[in-house]
Amino acid sequence: MAGGMLLILVALFALSVPVAIAITAASIGGLVLFDDAPLIVVGQKLVTSIDSFPLMAVPFFILAGNLMESGGISARLVDFAKSILGNIQGGLACSCVLTCMIFAAVSGSSIATTFAIGAIIIPAMAAHGYPRPFAAALQATSAELGVVVPPSIPLILYGVSADTSIGDLFIAGIGPGLLIAGALTLGVYVMCKINGWGREDGRGRLSFVRAFERAALALLMPVVVIGGIYTGVFTPTEASAVAVFYALLIGVVFYRTIGFKELASVLRRSVISSAVIMFTIAAAGLFSFLLTRAGVPAAIGAWIASAVDSPWAFLLGVNIALFIVGMFIETSAAIVVLAPILAPVAMRFGVDPVHFGLIMVVNLAMGMITPPFGVNLFAACQVAGIGFERIVPRLLPFLLIVITCLMIVTYVPAVSVGLVDLLP
Repeated sequence: MAGGMLLILVALFALSVPVAIAITAASIGGLVLFDDAPLIVVGQKLVTSIDSFPLMAVPFFILAGNLMESGGISARLVDFAKSILGNIQGGLACSCVLTCMIFAAVSGSSIATTFAIGAIIIPAMAAHGYPRPFAAALQATSAELGVVVPPSIPLILYGVSADTSIGDLFIAGIGPGLLIAGALTLGVYVMCKINGWGREDGRGRLSFVRAFERAALALLMPVVVIGGIYTGVFTPTEASAVAVFYALLIGVVFYRTIGFKELASVLRRSVISSAVIMFTIAAAGLFSFLLTRAGVPAAIGAWIASAVDSPWAFLLGVNIALFIVGMFIETSAAIVVLAPILAPVAMRFGVDPVHFGLIMVVNLAMGMITPPFGVNLFAACQVAGIGFERIVPRLLPFLLIVITCLMIVTYVPAVSVGLVDLLP
């Protein structure tokens, strides 16, 4: 049954059928052709797969991110980042990385980060003499931090799929997020020095005090949300609702940039995005159930145990496989399908499930910046007004930086779980 389902799935992907529909159709096809279970199982598993309290955080964080995007937060964050780094050569490009990291701690979404920050930073970089393909590639890569830095929707999905503490995953995401942001900033600085870009980046920069005053309320949001989770004031799910309330308070009351018209548009976009993700999760839950019923996880575990004799080799093989998977399958779908299969195998090799979750998320996030289906690339190209073929050559140095960071996260567990172990 598993082989037939996978063949159907690959065929549907090749025909560009949407991910959620392709997974559902492959599951139904496998059930009808290769199994004797009643079709009522389809409806039951689609419902039970999303019948989870922690999953309520997904639509709330999506709504909070869209509210912050529409509330003029991105421009204030860009000005704040420029006030810190704008006085050095390449400071504007470095500000792109810093802004994306801060916005990621608000939105939890790389696509939202790409559009919100890219719409401001890419034209600004072009005006300061940076090549547009370089600016777009940097924005697409920096936006990847949206799924690593907490609160992160993929981390929530991994926590639900692998039955792992979402609070611990959020804490563990801080180290890899800072590592990737620091490595990208250093890489960008070196590239700007070599190519002579960004010598006039300090022009028009606000003072740190002025920029901080304008962005203070936005900067306080991740402190409230993440701090509340870490101190036990509220759960990650409750934190998502707090994030929505805080975003509404800033946009409607303090900044007054969100009116009824803007609010209706934000709600519409949030509903559509949430529906797509939840449908994908439901479909992947059905697919995972049928794979488990066919004995695939047990077979994979037994095969890996016989073929691999060390955690080092296991993690290397998993990273290679996940990198390939991420190039063709959307991150959320890949997590909810593969996490229940791979996490137990990783635990057999003594890999901490929180550590393995960060490996999965950082690796699959690269799928957002790799052809042929890198969604961040398409979004950045749209914002920059350039063709897809122009961004790919500029992307390679950034991709190498992220791969290097992934290897560090993989083989130096303290980068992710170190902070978790320090906290009570």
